[in-house]
Amino acid sequence: MPLSATPLSELESRIAARRAQIGVIGMGYVGLPLTLLFSEQGFCVTGFDIDSSKVETLNSGGSYIVRIPGSEVVKAQASGFRATSAYTEIAQMDAIIICVPTPLDLYHQPDLSYIEQTARAIAPHIREGQLIILESTTYPGTTDEVLIPILESGNPSGLRAVRKPGDSGFHVAFSPEREDPGNDTVARRDIPKVIGGLEATATALASALYGSIFNRTIPVSSPATAEMTKLLENIYRCVNIALVNELKQLCDRMGINIFEVIDAAKTKPFGYQAFYPGPGLGGHCIPIDPFYLSWKAKQFDFRTRFIELAGEVNTNMPYYVIEKTSLALNKHKKCLNGASILVLGLAYKRDIDDLRESPSLTIIELLRKAGAKVSYNDPFFPKVGRGRHYDLNMTCTPLEDLAQYDAVLIVTDHSSYDYRRIVAESQIVVDTRNATKGIKANNIVHC
Repeated sequence: MPLSATPLSELESRIAARRAQIGVIGMGYVGLPLTLLFSEQGFCVTGFDIDSSKVETLNSGGSYIVRIPGSEVVKAQASGFRATSAYTEIAQMDAIIICVPTPLDLYHQPDLSYIEQTARAIAPHIREGQLIILESTTYPGTTDEVLIPILESGNPSGLRAVRKPGDSGFHVAFSPEREDPGNDTVARRDIPKVIGGLEATATALASALYGSIFNRTIPVSSPATAEMTKLLENIYRCVNIALVNELKQLCDRMGINIFEVIDAAKTKPFGYQAFYPGPGLGGHCIPIDPFYLSWKAKQFDFRTRFIELAGEVNTNMPYYVIEKTSLALNKHKKCLNGASILVLGLAYKRDIDDLRESPSLTIIELLRKAGAKVSYNDPFFPKVGRGRHYDLNMTCTPLEDLAQYDAVLIVTDHSSYDYRRIVAESQIVVDTRNATKGIKANNIVHC
């Protein structure tokens, strides 16, 4: 798509020639993989992060994310990649991509403090013609109502975001991340990139930038449309998971195996997509996005009752797990208070090193409140300390002498676990993931 204004044509040509300087803010589960994609295509990328330990690890050629080996970081360094905490270097970037967390606060309301702090930090260093893209998952209107005002008010040169072609200033777009940790079936380059610019030129520039690393870009009419697209994707999953979580509880009372039901239903070649129940939702997006949208909807005097109900069902799943564990112990004439429980798996899903919003954390805290003595095992976490919404301070327990525990609770079904051995050596196994499918034993409680 040709761009008429000279500075813009220059940026477009710099992107095409792989000479554009790219700055990625936030070297986490989204920012670092994105950085490596750009580096693979020959771009010189600077990674910004306020965590000095991450900066040091990356600059030494290491990685703190299990699925990303240090060799990929070293390879990126050959293309000029380096990490820094110095936001003064923002002025040297042609494009700046913001990939910072957007969690919920203690009251399940949006916490945009990371976006706000980042905007304040980079605003003094923005220059004319730069492209600034927000990737952090958030509610519709964040780019227009939160990010841009901070960037404009904090810039000493009085630069403003370009709102119509031909204006001077900096360009702004929103492009939601679509990372799926642990998914090895779809290459990152094959995941289409949705892009919504503040105006047509920003959309064109962002499309040119992302089109250099993704096989397909999907331009939409505005940042708000792109923001809502991300929420729809994850709320769709949240609602369907809530449905099977509710049916799981009903099937439990009816003596029906919900997993067998799902396996049978998914043989239908049309009109059905399989979703699976579990101990609760985890990860950065699916547990959070419904609350972002329901909070925003109230500003329009609209209540998202369907979405709120799904969030309620999923949020209550850890409590259901505790109830089932307590009942399993009761059948063996034991009480949850004082019981010794081993929790298998802390990560929010199989074979990843990601604790964000993991139901395991809530389950451990609930077990402790009930008076249980709790240990855990997870091959990805030798210890777990304190986070935004948890304070565990525990170390990983070896999978030895399983008979010493009153119950072993499978919360994350890591593929490295030998489930037959776990069942054979344990007094009670409470399985929240159908990990023991095919194993016939009287000590298994499906939850």
